[in-house]
Amino acid sequence: MNTATTTGTVDWSMRTGGRLAAAERRRLVADLARVHLGNAVGRLSLLAHLNSGRNAYVPPAHLVPPDSPLTRAATDAATRVLPPTLLNHSYRTYRFGRALGTLDNIDVDAELLFAAALLHDTGLTVASGSEDFTLTSARVARDVAEQAGLSTTATETLQTAITMHHSPRVTPAAGPVAYLLAAGAGADVAGLRSWALPPAMLADAVRDHPRAGFKAFFRQAWADEAARVPGGRAWLLRRYGAFTAAIALAPFDE
Repeated sequence: MNTATTTGTVDWSMRTGGRLAAAERRRLVADLARVHLGNAVGRLSLLAHLNSGRNAYVPPAHLVPPDSPLTRAATDAATRVLPPTLLNHSYRTYRFGRALGTLDNIDVDAELLFAAALLHDTGLTVASGSEDFTLTSARVARDVAEQAGLSTTATETLQTAITMHHSPRVTPAAGPVAYLLAAGAGADVAGLRSWALPPAMLADAVRDHPRAGFKAFFRQAWADEAARVPGGRAWLLRRYGAFTAAIALAPFDE
């Protein structure tokens, strides 16, 4: 992956402010079509009680957040910045991403994934100007990484996972942290691949980290972001991705 030119990386985001060129918009719209198709097939399997999650098992120990200077610093930063609704979403994002990684046999740095999950939306409610909110989140992550003594390479991995997470169809080629952060967030926001997760695990995640009106909160926050950064990925998801409907139809009560 070319970090300077690949849409969504921290280098690309800093260079463009998160605004898409015409060719990038066309490519992401095609990715959106693939995501919608996969979501439709998965949701049908769920309705027919043929989904893989019915018989899936994820060892609970795999879902326990790691304890390290990085994860403690990320937790402190997220707790200071995020309202409870988004903080709970961040914890669920980690749990769902980690679970999908376990089911897919993906070896991931759990500390980086947890830090990325806790920090990925820190910019959503505080970003200003015309830059994509994930750049603000990435700056918070940089400060946390410095505090924890993270290497330059690990810091870039953390920041790119955050800036890339709301691109449609993030693939394993982006690296395990970016892929599983996007997968975990997608499961919680729009129900993507929720059919692959054990129902009891989904219920436990919501019990431990209640949604507390998440759908309504997130729809409004996303509308504000799309209006603030016209031509960005949030704008693209609302205009071409039926994102408001996808949030409403996610298989969670609120």
